[in-house]
Amino acid sequence: MVSSSVPVQVDPAELGFDAARLARIDDVLGRYVDDGRLAGWQVVVGRHGHTVHSSVRGMRDLEAGLPVEHDTLWRIYSMTKPITSVVAMQLFEEGAFSLNDPISRWLPEFADMRVFRGGTPAQPQTVHAAEPIRVWHLLSHTSGLTYGFLHSGPVDEMYRNAGAEFNPPMSLEEACRLWASLPLQFEPGSAWGYSVATDVLGRLIEVLTGQTLEQAFAERVLGPLGMTDTTWWVEPERQDRLAALYVPNPGDGGRAVRYDSFARGALSPPKMLSGGGGLISTAADYERFTRMLLRGGELDGVRLLGTRTLAYMGRNHLPGGGLLSTLGRGQFAETAYDGIGFGLGYGVLEDPVALKVHGSRGEITWGGLASTAFWVDAAEGITCGFYTQLMPSSTYPIRTQLRQLVYSALVD
Repeated sequence: MVSSSVPVQVDPAELGFDAARLARIDDVLGRYVDDGRLAGWQVVVGRHGHTVHSSVRGMRDLEAGLPVEHDTLWRIYSMTKPITSVVAMQLFEEGAFSLNDPISRWLPEFADMRVFRGGTPAQPQTVHAAEPIRVWHLLSHTSGLTYGFLHSGPVDEMYRNAGAEFNPPMSLEEACRLWASLPLQFEPGSAWGYSVATDVLGRLIEVLTGQTLEQAFAERVLGPLGMTDTTWWVEPERQDRLAALYVPNPGDGGRAVRYDSFARGALSPPKMLSGGGGLISTAADYERFTRMLLRGGELDGVRLLGTRTLAYMGRNHLPGGGLLSTLGRGQFAETAYDGIGFGLGYGVLEDPVALKVHGSRGEITWGGLASTAFWVDAAEGITCGFYTQLMPSSTYPIRTQLRQLVYSALVD
């Protein structure tokens, strides 16, 4: 049985970290709890497969007076995407598809897509897409699909008008038919746009395996890695461990206020199994996933992917080797734009100087809507995960600050 806690079992100095400098993480990020901007948080830092720092602060439920504990359950939202991408690439390794295959081969609703060229959401002007949506477009968010909640243009307004601001109340199969009926915001493969692409990828997994996404995840990733606390919803007997969800109150200095209306989705089986944002997990479970990524696709003798496949996923797949700062459409991503490319399932750090914070080229990273985040730096052997429940994730520069603090503690 895999432990639900993340204990520090090694002297950080043995792995090149200064413990006193690591303690700055708790001091700096603790201020967010002290002034009420965050209810609570959890952070885990590892190097070469060993935990060097693990801490919690504040409350998982302010109103109930329940503290964050090492087995607290967190809605990880878009940190689901890398798991979906790993499952898809397992199928790639099995020869189920080629990355250049049009997805309409298995999802015929995506044949004959149209691209928005002008007009209004009520009267759009569209043209036939010159390029089909291919599997690699889904993995790299270059498909031309979008998200309804972005509020960045006419196409995502069309998503909202169609009832698809967030996950629509329908099956994944039905949702794909809805998204396919709407125009693309750009030609597939020509730009980068955060989108429902990973949800469509989840549906592709279902069709290729003949399983639900829940079954495919359990068989291919969650079960093999012992991620026993990672689920699509939280059963009644575990709900006391689930952190409450919050948003900032601008009228009260940004203090976190409860957001139960959105949070209740985690308490019952979802109508749509969202490969783009559906999972609830613990820091310990997700740490196992990141360690698998660090180790080239293997953990504790269980291999999920070949080393070359995982390395290929971590290369920048954006057109012409571009970056989000030049190819990104819209105003939202679970990472900064400067210096960041995108691989097959997560962001890829291409230029730490442009990012203006520590890091290594080739580092992979992503986050979730409620301000969770992770990164894996194979060059330094570092894994890091941060967990809290504040929407949206762009509210505070926590991710940047955490990077500063972690790399500043590295002294070998």
